[in-house]
Amino acid sequence: MRSTLLAALGFAALASAPAAAQQLTADQAREFVVGRNFTFNCFEGTKGSGRVYPDGSVAGIITIRDNAPRFVRLPPNTLRVRGEAVCGFVKGMTFEPCFDLVKTSTTTFRGSLSGVQTMWCDFVSFGTERQQVASRRSKSKARSPAEASAE
Repeated sequence: MRSTLLAALGFAALASAPAAAQQLTADQAREFVVGRNFTFNCFEGTKGSGRVYPDGSVAGIITIRDNAPRFVRLPPNTLRVRGEAVCGFVKGMTFEPCFDLVKTSTTTFRGSLSGVQTMWCDFVSFGTERQQVASRRSKSKARSPAEASAE
């Protein structure tokens, strides 16, 4: 459960890295991460891909070790800013984990649990476009025959 949570929340997290890396503020992390697609690999073997939305929700695919990939969607306000920290809120958890944020290149970052640098995930942006991994929109109304024939 902890590795699943870390990986799912990690879509927006970043962490300590080589001297050339840039420690990010919460605003810088938001600018770098929100709306982009990332793949990730974590210290214990969890991997996947996904996206963080402007409302703090997260959606993507996660594979924990050798298990089958699963779609994961966390609700709005799952990721939120506390001071200069990016933290993850999951209903029912007894604590709200926060993350150390470090940009490691123009397309990569590392996220670790604050104060626990041995629990990390590396993220790589795939593509410069902002395609959707998943949508929270409801299906649009069915068009009437008149609307369809007007096209």
